[in-house]
Amino acid sequence: MMQSVRAEISLGALVHNFNVVKSKVPESKIISVVKANAYGHGLVQVAKALNDSDAYAVARIEEALALRSAGITKPIILLEGFFNEDDVPVLVANNLTVALHCTELLEQIERAEVPSPINAWLKLNTGMHRLGVNPDEAEAFYARMEKCPNIAKPIGIISHLCCADEPKKDEYTRRQIGIFNDFASRHPGPTALANSAGIFTWPDSHTQWVRPGIVLYGVSPYEDKTGEELGLKPVMTLKSNIIAKRHIKKGDKVGYGCYYEAPYDTNIGIVAMGYGDGYPRQVPNGTPVLINNRIVGTAGHVCMDMMFIDLGPDSTDQVGDEVVLWGEGLPVEKIASILGTIPYELVIKLTNRVNFVYK
Repeated sequence: MMQSVRAEISLGALVHNFNVVKSKVPESKIISVVKANAYGHGLVQVAKALNDSDAYAVARIEEALALRSAGITKPIILLEGFFNEDDVPVLVANNLTVALHCTELLEQIERAEVPSPINAWLKLNTGMHRLGVNPDEAEAFYARMEKCPNIAKPIGIISHLCCADEPKKDEYTRRQIGIFNDFASRHPGPTALANSAGIFTWPDSHTQWVRPGIVLYGVSPYEDKTGEELGLKPVMTLKSNIIAKRHIKKGDKVGYGCYYEAPYDTNIGIVAMGYGDGYPRQVPNGTPVLINNRIVGTAGHVCMDMMFIDLGPDSTDQVGDEVVLWGEGLPVEKIASILGTIPYELVIKLTNRVNFVYK
């Protein structure tokens, strides 16, 4: 049976990208970020393929427990901390590392009764103002962590760069790195600052640990570059097939709202891919897809289960021919740019109708 919509995940490309990261930071340990179902690529499958990682990072405790259930024994860092006091014993039982970013979390650990200390990092707010302890409060917070018997020593220090991918904001990134390094220099323990853009652009952010995310999946963190231009390989290739082909005349209107009007006599391919699969409805006419080694454009609004592509007047494409929506041969960054969004959003939004095939 032919699978109608599939995301082919190249584990070889994943390992290649990991090795590219490693070549950039030979002195650092690597925390592979696999949150949000490994950026939509499959949490457990990706983590197992990245078995040379020194640690993993996730956002939610459920993600960490899924990794432990799958037999992953390496350190797992909860980047958002934990959400409930009942989670504290779970941290200990599963040997999870938690980023402490506010007094409320620290208080919950201080009053907990646990059989052994919890691995913890202080999350320092260096300027993103999302999560983290402000620099003027960090010394007191760190001292409190040091005194807490429920926290293992040494204590790590972690932060996040918010503009490392934007050259026009270099001064802000330098400021963040300076704040982090100043605080970290006064304390022992592991440090982690560089994200994907930091790894590729900011050597001063290469601390003892680095934290690659989107680049592991072959996607660029920069608006003006593709992953291929960074030496990366796309891990996900989203595919479907033509399920019908129609000849239409110049002036014929296509799809809901008659959004596309044929500028010439042409052939329209109907592809088994829609917003019910996670392909964005709002793509404009002419958004590229790849078929038989050539680029053609979308035509008309994306439907829930199908979409239209203009194959051209001289098309020889047939029902059953494969169509690539993004991935190998068609960077997802290009689709994101057309939509005015980031590729992260596209790859994580595929629905459970999509069949994942691991190669």
